[in-house]
Amino acid sequence: MTKTEQNLLEAFAGESQANRRYLAFAKKAETEGYPQIAKLFRAAAEAETVHALAHLRVLGQVKSTAENLKQAIEGETHEFTSMYPAMIDTAKEEGNKAAKSSFSYANQVEKVHADLYQKALDNMEALEETDYYVCSVCGYTCEKEPPEKCPVCGSKSKKFFKVD
Repeated sequence: MTKTEQNLLEAFAGESQANRRYLAFAKKAETEGYPQIAKLFRAAAEAETVHALAHLRVLGQVKSTAENLKQAIEGETHEFTSMYPAMIDTAKEEGNKAAKSSFSYANQVEKVHADLYQKALDNMEALEETDYYVCSVCGYTCEKEPPEKCPVCGSKSKKFFKVD
């Protein structure tokens, strides 16, 4: 890998993190009664997304939908089989219950994502149109409608939002 490719990967990661951070900051500004500042954070988050996508495109990492699904399955599988289990163990050892919970939720949901991606890959030409819902507490993702109770965190269906 060239130095420029390494720089593009680093820039992609930084821009992606900035996007998520600014969206979190926007939510906080909203709850504190600063709608204009929230709007500014959301605007900057969108700009960071433009940068991140440009870097990813230059790296040639956006391929066909089938290839993208395979890469997504691989990434999600790595997360729930290797990455998060190790992080959960470390959080347990260090007594960090909040981190353990956060990692555990993500770990369980990454398996669901891998399954949803596999279903999409297996049925690309005949995939049924459906709605997706995400639990705002743990990220659990489901098709058609939210369950009465989240199978990962136990939250009620009102904690789910529809993805447009």
